[in-house]
Amino acid sequence: MQTGRARESKKMEPRCVECGFPIKTLFVQYSPGNIRLMRCENCKAVADEYIECEFMIISIDLILHKTKAYRHLLFNVINQHTVNFEGSLWKSIFAFLLLDAYRSLLLKRNEGEWGSSMSFSSIVWTFQEIIVDVFVGNFVFLCILLLSMRLVLNSTIQISRCKDILLAVLVSSYFKIFLIATMVWEFPSSVIFIIDLFVLSSNTVALKGKVKAFI
Repeated sequence: MQTGRARESKKMEPRCVECGFPIKTLFVQYSPGNIRLMRCENCKAVADEYIECEFMIISIDLILHKTKAYRHLLFNVINQHTVNFEGSLWKSIFAFLLLDAYRSLLLKRNEGEWGSSMSFSSIVWTFQEIIVDVFVGNFVFLCILLLSMRLVLNSTIQISRCKDILLAVLVSSYFKIFLIATMVWEFPSSVIFIIDLFVLSSNTVALKGKVKAFI
């Protein structure tokens, strides 16, 4: 029982963005605006330098695929003990699936399968195909991902870890939002695949930071 509580307490602790080691506190505040960043006991580096950084700097480091920026976001800003975590998770899932559906619609439009001359039955059939593609495709992707994580970690994956992995994928897929730009400007289908590659590379970096912290 104590072991289970100890593990839960360890999960609640923030992490060092450099090595992923659990830390009791990231900073000590002496007065408003006067704080001292703590150092990691494992790597001896500043545990989380992003605490004093503007959001724009963090965003740039996320775009540059810096693992420590993802650790800051996933462990020290957004985690399962954040207020209304479940609500935020479901909203993120909905936005992710909506953007994925829009991506499928763009591909069909570029392939000439979507147009103003389509009949109502064709429109309904196309939307059914998009919904099936989105749900089946993401379900298969998630199954392969969880299986790979299980092989890497060499252990069963608990529900809490599944949520952590899902959150990492959703957060690191932020570049999908650039699909909205196609509502204003027309882009070739190659741009969609470039966005897909960027999303996959971001997923890899975010998951790398998560898995290293699990081990």
